[in-house]
Amino acid sequence: MTAPVIEIRNLHKSYGALEVLKGVDITAPAGHVVSMIGSSGSGKSTLLRCANLLEDSQQGDVIFCGEPVIWRGQGHGRHPGDRKQMIRIRTNLSMVFQQFNLWAHMTMLQNVMEAPVTVLGHNRAEVEETARGYLAKVGIGDKADAYPAQLSGGQQQRAAIARALAMEPKALLFDEPTSALDPELEQEVVRVIKALAEEGRTMVIVTHDMKLAADVSDHVVFLHQGLIEEEGPPDALFGSPKSERLRGFLNAGQAA
Repeated sequence: MTAPVIEIRNLHKSYGALEVLKGVDITAPAGHVVSMIGSSGSGKSTLLRCANLLEDSQQGDVIFCGEPVIWRGQGHGRHPGDRKQMIRIRTNLSMVFQQFNLWAHMTMLQNVMEAPVTVLGHNRAEVEETARGYLAKVGIGDKADAYPAQLSGGQQQRAAIARALAMEPKALLFDEPTSALDPELEQEVVRVIKALAEEGRTMVIVTHDMKLAADVSDHVVFLHQGLIEEEGPPDALFGSPKSERLRGFLNAGQAA
């Protein structure tokens, strides 16, 4: 049996005295889409950043494709102890951020090519061909020579997805990929994410968009104040939530 791409066990994360994650378990098997929902401040984005080792956690295990992260130190002094392992894991878990994080001085093509050339050391000519393919895949092949400032938010986010795909990662991590966009532009990005889900790509998505979570997920996790309040298949969570808190959260979203 193949090990999950991402497995998190009993993860604890604090900022000083503020405990943001209080012992969370999440598993993302290969080819599955896991969505995390919950109120602002519930720990969703922090959990995603801990999975990608962008944040250090104080306790618990982060396991990538069956390989546990090696830690040094304890508590607030804990950090990944093997730099090569950390870089390898990060390059295999491509993150798509809420605010795109594109390099303003580079064209779309250069943005997509940068990491495969400089981080992975791939041949520039081969990377250019692949990068153009990914820009076309997300529907902005004609914008290869444009700069971020010349594009809409939706186009910039699709370029960010193409950039993530160019690393050929084991999994894609999305941190609120549509929340900075107008509804019309949001749909452009949602279509791309749905197409990636249909391809069988492994994804973990933090989202405020309940329809997106319902449409693309194999598994949905509802976080509340740093703990998993309820989780399961989208039909169960959205169709017949057991938790009073989840019912309240979903009703508040419908009223908004």
